[in-house]
Amino acid sequence: MDLQTAVSERARIEGNLVLVDDFLNHRVEPDVIESVGQSLAESFAALEPDLILTAEASGIPPALACASALGIPMVYAKKYLGTGDRYSFAREVTSPTKGVEYRVEVARRVLPPGLRLVIVDDFLARGRTAEALGEIATEAGCDVLGFGFAIEKCWQSGRDRLERHGWIVHSVVELVSIEENAAVIRDRS
Repeated sequence: MDLQTAVSERARIEGNLVLVDDFLNHRVEPDVIESVGQSLAESFAALEPDLILTAEASGIPPALACASALGIPMVYAKKYLGTGDRYSFAREVTSPTKGVEYRVEVARRVLPPGLRLVIVDDFLARGRTAEALGEIATEAGCDVLGFGFAIEKCWQSGRDRLERHGWIVHSVVELVSIEENAAVIRDRS
C-alpha cells in the first residue's frame, strides 16, 4: 500500500491533527514506509546526497527508508528537554503536537563539513523542526540539497518557512485541508 492510499483509508482526525500512527509513525507498515522512502529517493537521487538527516523519533522511519533506497547513511538529531553541555550542533524547537520546547542536537563528529545532505521528516506543518535541522546542517558547513516529507499540511506555513531560505521542498502526500473529519489530499494527476 502506498502512503496516499493509507492516508485516505486509515488516517484519523483529531482537531487539526492528522493521525497516521497506525501505519507511519508509531506502528510502521513496511510497504507504506518503503513507498515513502522510494518516492523521496527518486526526488533527490539526481542531486547525489551523501547523507540523510532527520530528528528523532518519528522522522526516523521515512529517513531510514529514503537513505536505504539511496544507499547512503542517515543521522538523526536527538531531542533533549532543557540544555546540556554536549559537543554538538543544537537548536531550540517547540513541538506543534505536544506544545513543549526541546533541543535538537547532532554530535559534531557525525556531521563533518562538506557533506551534501537531504533532510527528511514524517510531517511538514509549521516547519520549525525542519528549519532547525537546516540551520544545524548549515552551521556544520554542509550543503542542504533539499527537504523531503512524507506528509505536508499545506494550510500551515512550513513550506514558506523553508523556501525563504532557498531550500527545495518535496512532499509525498500534500494535504490541502481537513473537511468533514477527513484529510483532503491534493490531486496530482
